[in-house]
Amino acid sequence: MNNNLAKNSCKLYLVPTPIGNLEDITMRALRILKEADLVLAEDTRTTGFLLKHFGIETPLQSYHKFNEHQTVERIAERIAMGKNVALVSDAGTPAISDPGFLLVRTCIAKGVEVECLPGVTALIPALVDSGLPCDKFCFEGFLPQKKGRQSRLLALQNEERTMIFYESPYRVVKLLEQLSAVLGADRRASVSREISKIYEETVRGSLAELLVHFTQKEPKGEFVVVVGGKQ
Repeated sequence: MNNNLAKNSCKLYLVPTPIGNLEDITMRALRILKEADLVLAEDTRTTGFLLKHFGIETPLQSYHKFNEHQTVERIAERIAMGKNVALVSDAGTPAISDPGFLLVRTCIAKGVEVECLPGVTALIPALVDSGLPCDKFCFEGFLPQKKGRQSRLLALQNEERTMIFYESPYRVVKLLEQLSAVLGADRRASVSREISKIYEETVRGSLAELLVHFTQKEPKGEFVVVVGGKQ
C-alpha cells in the first residue's frame, strides 16, 4: 500500500475523470489513482487508456451497472480490510447518471469511509453556458426511455427552476419534441454537446428553434439539454 494513503484510514475514493479534454483531470485525482490499491472502472478499456496516458499502473477491475449488485458487498469488505479503492466512471463524476450509488451506500452502511473528489461533470458547464438562471436548478439526468417518461415530463410542467437533462444523439430530437409539446414551443432552452471536446457546441433558442436545428443537422455526440423553468 502506498505510504501517502496509508497514513489515513482506508476508504473508497470517487474520482471524477475528464468528459473530453484529458487536461481537465486534477492533480489530486491523478495522485489518488496512482496511490490506490485498486481502481474500479466502468469500462476497463476506457480507463486503461486514461491511466496509460498518465503513466499510472494501478490494477483495474470492472465495475458497471450489470455487475454492481453482485460485487458491492465484496468490494466494501475489501476496503474495510485495509485497501484503498478508487472508483471512476467512463467520464465525469461517478454516481451521476453512472454506477456508484450502490457502492457508496453499502460502504456507509458498513462504516467504511467514503470521499468524493471535486471535479468534472457535464451538467455544470452546460448550465453555465446556457445563459439560463443558475441560482436554482434541478437535474433530471436521463429520462426513462419508455415507461414513466411521459408522466415525468408532465410532472415538470410547473417546475420554476432551470431543468437539466442528459440524452443520447439517437433520442435528443424526440426529447426536444416532447419538451416542446409539454412545456411549450417558445420555452427558452440550450443544447450542449461534446463538452470540452474538439467539436464542442452549444445552441441556444426556443425549444421550437432547437428542434428545427437538430432535425436538419444530424445529432452527434453526448448531449446536455438545459430548459428554462416556468415563468
